[in-house]
Amino acid sequence: MIRRNSISSKLLVGLAGLGLTAALGACTAGTDSASTTATESPIAEATQSPMADSPMAGTSATGQGSTNTLNQVVADDSSFSTLRAAIQAAGLEATLSGTEPYTIFAPTNEAFAALPAGTLDQLLLPENKAKLQQVLSYHVVPGTVTSADITPGEVTTVEGAPVNVTTNAGEVTVGDAKVTKADITASNGVIHAIDKVLLPPTLQAQ
Repeated sequence: MIRRNSISSKLLVGLAGLGLTAALGACTAGTDSASTTATESPIAEATQSPMADSPMAGTSATGQGSTNTLNQVVADDSSFSTLRAAIQAAGLEATLSGTEPYTIFAPTNEAFAALPAGTLDQLLLPENKAKLQQVLSYHVVPGTVTSADITPGEVTTVEGAPVNVTTNAGEVTVGDAKVTKADITASNGVIHAIDKVLLPPTLQAQ
């Protein structure tokens, strides 16, 4: 059984120890999503992730009743303003605006704020773009998965590593993050808000 993912204090201390300083605005200003290509995005590279044995498999339909893409939905929701900045810094706007359907377990502003001081600023630096893409990709699952499709077990993320999903009396937990708002639909997928930022196992081990 997979070990639940958690925010690793060891990793976070390591990130903070990079000795790099930059303000959030400076890191995200001037991001040109149009220059992003599919080969630069770990999300775009992983569209063929196997889902047949996933507890979250069983739907491929895109969001119902929404004409906005995942990127637009995130941009328009004030509770995801930090996530929006991270998506911009990672150069994933074009990917999340495409036709390929995805499910995003989206950390809220409060989830990012709970990270140790300086951690987010380090991840948003241009030189840490690949690491930021890896972190964000760990919050994404191929296909459109609504709350009705979720059953307990492991699901493979776009990042490549699995995350454990549990359900209890209607409450869904992804890794050690709770889903606080489910089924925010988009034309190319669905968003479930979560209360913690997840880290892939490879980064936890560092």
